[in-house]
Amino acid sequence: MAAYILRRLLLIIPTLLGIIIINFVIIQAAPGGPVEQAIARIEGFKGATSRIGGGASEAASGSASSYRGAQGLDPELVKEIEHMYGFDKSAPERLWIMIKNYAHFDFGNSFFRDAKVIDLIAEKLPVSISLGLWSTLIMYLVSIPLGIAKATRHGSAFDVWSSSAIIVGYAIPAFLFAILLIVVFAGGSYWDWFPLRGLTSDNFAQLSWAGKIGDYFWHLALPITALVIGNFATMTLLTKNSFLDEIGKQYVITAKAKGLSNRRVLYGHVFRNAMLLVIAGFPSAFISIFFTGSLLVEVIFSLDGLGLMSFESAMNRDYPVVFGSLFIFTLIGLLVKLIGDLTYSLVDPRIDFDSRKH
Repeated sequence: MAAYILRRLLLIIPTLLGIIIINFVIIQAAPGGPVEQAIARIEGFKGATSRIGGGASEAASGSASSYRGAQGLDPELVKEIEHMYGFDKSAPERLWIMIKNYAHFDFGNSFFRDAKVIDLIAEKLPVSISLGLWSTLIMYLVSIPLGIAKATRHGSAFDVWSSSAIIVGYAIPAFLFAILLIVVFAGGSYWDWFPLRGLTSDNFAQLSWAGKIGDYFWHLALPITALVIGNFATMTLLTKNSFLDEIGKQYVITAKAKGLSNRRVLYGHVFRNAMLLVIAGFPSAFISIFFTGSLLVEVIFSLDGLGLMSFESAMNRDYPVVFGSLFIFTLIGLLVKLIGDLTYSLVDPRIDFDSRKH
């Protein structure tokens, strides 16, 4: 087991390196980088000043520059902007510096937020982890028992109406359901039972420990409900089909022929084998909610998380934040995948990871 864990941890290094290089190349080719945006802001400010002051003359109007919109700026000013954002160096040099810094978890400073990237990530990460972790946990706590119940009652009225309910939930987009929850339960048109924004109340620091825990889950209730409602279907049906597949195998028939009760056969033999497939879906379920599923929910409920910050940074070409968030996303995803693999051995000790060569 230790050798397998070591191999997987070592594989994280080239994986991170490859993803960083690929995305660096892609982003460098995208138009409208931070230098262009800084020039556009200066040109916009200068244009506004010219209109207010009666048409002030432009500096160095004949200057040449490779940046669109920079023809009316002093070349020295353009060079200063390039130096400020690190674009006075070649792309390979910038990539090499970034890789060396990332090896020490030094992601640099944000171009537009006046803060270190690592501090921004540390500030936003608890929100995204709260949404991803609790949503995935609740989804599993509900979907697994429901899937087992559906498998043992396959074809019954309970199986039919529960399938209809979760499929309807699956068909409703998370952001649309979030809006519905706000209208009904957050003071929109009916009841004002839950807060509309933020992860904690303004007086959170003055609350007792029990009060802080209650306030925390009070704010998470609607966002998590919006996130999990559409994910029940996939996990429930996966659990049901996994158990149905195992229930029909020969070892189950043999166990029942020996006089074992249905409950003992189900939880003593079937459960361990059927759960392997369900556990295999945990990393993808968590990563899906953590990385992409919570973006619109963060926007709707004004939750300032990592997903929202990464989206805004990508739109603003805030490269340090984009690459730093991508690095953290990828690292968490790889570690969660490793944890999911190791959980196999807890469910079924027959799995021997040390014998695996790849």
